[in-house]
Amino acid sequence: MNIIKKIGVTITSLFLVLSITTSSISAEKKILFSIKGPGSGNPFWASVEKGAKEEAKKLGVKLIMIAPPQEGDVQAQVNQLEDQIAKGVDAIALAPSDPNALAPVVDDAIKSGIPVVFVDTAGSNKGVTFIGTNNKNGAELAAKYICDNTPKGSDVAILTGIESQSTALLRRDGAIKGFKGCGLNLVATQTAEWDTAKARSVTESILVKNPNIKAVFGSNDNMALGAIQAIKDAGMKNVVVVGFDATPDAAKSILAGDMTATIAQFSYNMGAYGVKYALDLANGKKIAANIDTGTQLVTKKNAKDFK
Repeated sequence: MNIIKKIGVTITSLFLVLSITTSSISAEKKILFSIKGPGSGNPFWASVEKGAKEEAKKLGVKLIMIAPPQEGDVQAQVNQLEDQIAKGVDAIALAPSDPNALAPVVDDAIKSGIPVVFVDTAGSNKGVTFIGTNNKNGAELAAKYICDNTPKGSDVAILTGIESQSTALLRRDGAIKGFKGCGLNLVATQTAEWDTAKARSVTESILVKNPNIKAVFGSNDNMALGAIQAIKDAGMKNVVVVGFDATPDAAKSILAGDMTATIAQFSYNMGAYGVKYALDLANGKKIAANIDTGTQLVTKKNAKDFK
């Protein structure tokens, strides 16, 4: 009789363990994280991806990480999102390549009960939390550094990102405000679409028309590195070049004496916070409307911290 009771207790315990395990599996949340481009092609997105994956592992959620085959492929991002939403997810963290083009997809997700947070680039949908850098303030910080290290009245130029993205526009506007405020002469503001090769070509054209340029603000490090190549090709020296992102390549360039400075935005935190706060929404919690991940000036003094 005692043996039968023991067997019964053991079986009951097994059922309880199985029940708890099944419950925890079914309770696992699926977080969809859509970024603008593949991490393999851009150190910034690689860092965002790393932060998202490590946070997802820590929180015990299932992370679905997607990106279009190349940055700026808006239709591919739309198609990927629609496909994953149809399969079923609990929340979405989204870095929209084109906020207006992605807006209908975001609206559909919210209407179907899937909460959304924007990461890196604010979308056009009202009431959706933005997690990322205050890009305008960061660009003003870059402009201030250029102002402090360039003679007053000098010719300067800005390389902007994809101009359908708020990130590009805010960085452009912040830099323009900073340059005007300190009396520098802005001779060119042109897009290079975040790309190194395009930035090299665009900068070459700018230098032909403006051979006395003393500083260039690249709205991301890729473009700043392209500008440096063009400046070297032209045989010019003592041109201040400031980027934005503080990627490892930018840190190495600063330490080598090529790039002058960059603005650090904490891309790893964007990935981690994107997962964390998307999960909070999936669990019915309320979050702030704007979550600033911060900025920091990076020069030779602290560039080794970003290698």
